Amino acid sequence: MMMTYPATLRADLTVRSATEDDRRKLATLIHFSPYVHRHLDWRSPLDWLGAEPFLVAERDGQIMAALACPPDIPELTWIRLFAVSIAMDLDEAWETLWPVAQRLMAGRTPVAALPLQSWFRRILDVSHFDHTHDVMMLKWCDSGQSLKTKPCQPDYCIRPMSYDDLEAVHHLDVQAFSPVWQHSIDLLKIAFQEASLSTIAENRSGIVAYQISTVNGGSGHLARLAVHPEAQRIGVGYHLLQDILKNLRQRGINQVTVNTQKNNQASLSLYDKAGFQPTGEVYPIYERSN
Repeated sequence: MMMTYPATLRADLTVRSATEDDRRKLATLIHFSPYVHRHLDWRSPLDWLGAEPFLVAERDGQIMAALACPPDIPELTWIRLFAVSIAMDLDEAWETLWPVAQRLMAGRTPVAALPLQSWFRRILDVSHFDHTHDVMMLKWCDSGQSLKTKPCQPDYCIRPMSYDDLEAVHHLDVQAFSPVWQHSIDLLKIAFQEASLSTIAENRSGIVAYQISTVNGGSGHLARLAVHPEAQRIGVGYHLLQDILKNLRQRGINQVTVNTQKNNQASLSLYDKAGFQPTGEVYPIYERSN
């Protein structure tokens, strides 16, 4: 059901929830707009149509701007899309849509954003978002040398992930990550379906680590690596990482990237040990209580 909301800045604007009928217009806006923020996600922004809040500002039947921040998990929501037509002022678009989104998200905290553009960082600063931390990119390049593998502990084995593992993988995900990095079971299912390589480490008690990687051309990307807190610091994560590199190398992949928090020393140490090096790319994370 389409809902409309009062536009407080201009009487000629209609603010309403986006519907499936808007898909083509939104695709055009995203493609041609000079101002587009798209969250780095397993789902495209238009995949969230039908979820709230997904708002558009409309004038004379034309979509001037869109703001989407539907939650994947109850504890947090990402700003997944903010796009503004060249025919609308950037700040006016935000000041029209953001207050409505806030009302719809009442009681849900925090709201997070990963802004890649300086114009969106400026808007978040003005809107009292806090720059809480940074994510950095690391890269492994195949030097042709033998990988420094270690024998797997007798109690652990690594095998391909199956669809039936996803419930247990989701439970591990909740244990391993804070809400800002957690995925819902639905998003993990999408990640599993799109993965080029997904594996788990398990012992007699169950799954203790997992990873999901993608491949694009001659490059791989380690999109997800999680180790259960009780299985950390005993080499399981390192062994799983080496298994990833070995499998990707066998497929002819000569470089692999991964993103991790700039202040996560345990993660940085793991990737450094495996031969990953910083690329210099850093992405800020902004958060605010709603």
